[in-house]
Amino acid sequence: MTDIDEIINKLVDFRNQRDWKQFHNPKDLAAALSIEASELLECFLWKSSEEATKERVREELADVFSYAFLIAEHYDFDVKDIIMDKIIKNDQKYPVEKAKGKGDKYSEL
Repeated sequence: MTDIDEIINKLVDFRNQRDWKQFHNPKDLAAALSIEASELLECFLWKSSEEATKERVREELADVFSYAFLIAEHYDFDVKDIIMDKIIKNDQKYPVEKAKGKGDKYSEL
């Protein structure tokens, strides 16, 4: 069992003990993920990255990961596989020779 599998199993167990699966459909999980991502962003509002409260960033980031992992679990996605596949796609969209040191979108390189 990988670390990610262990995390997902713990999240699912936590959810199931509380009978919350009924609320955890993909749409609502995606909404929760978006809300938690906004709360993460709020940690940096009107501050530099260095001024953000590290513990609050940690808490909000954990929420973001948790909802993302629960969405992956719903669809039976292997988290490592989907991330590795995305890295391959991004490597093709953002070749080093065109993208290095630039923040442009792939269509503008």
